[in-house]
Amino acid sequence: MLRGFEHVGLTVRNIDRSLKFYVDLLGMSLVVRRPGLHGNEIAFVSTGNGMLELVCPATGALLAEDVAEGRAGVRHLTFSFDSVDETYRQLEEAGVEMVEAPRLAYNSDIVHKVAFCRDPDGVLIELTERSRNEPA
Repeated sequence: MLRGFEHVGLTVRNIDRSLKFYVDLLGMSLVVRRPGLHGNEIAFVSTGNGMLELVCPATGALLAEDVAEGRAGVRHLTFSFDSVDETYRQLEEAGVEMVEAPRLAYNSDIVHKVAFCRDPDGVLIELTERSRNEPA
């Protein structure tokens, strides 16, 4: 029986920079940071209802690439906030690469408002805000 969503693993180029983004800017909690296998460094960060596993290879990593239209793969990571406008402003002020300003969501039956940015490694991040009468 499925118990829930556990985590997504991400390869990162610089674990300190990624932790600054996910913990300091997005508000996630650092669960653990430790050496991994073969000189890698690993950190788990929690959103409260799921985690990201950040793996920084000792050999380095290339910048992420978007999944091409028609190709299978992860298109973006989505996180929910109380206010997309406020989160977008804070990220923009922190120098984060912003992709799309806050707007009403196309899938309004699920979320109210969305915006997009990129994490330090180029992964597309969707910021969402549920409408006040939407269940969480």
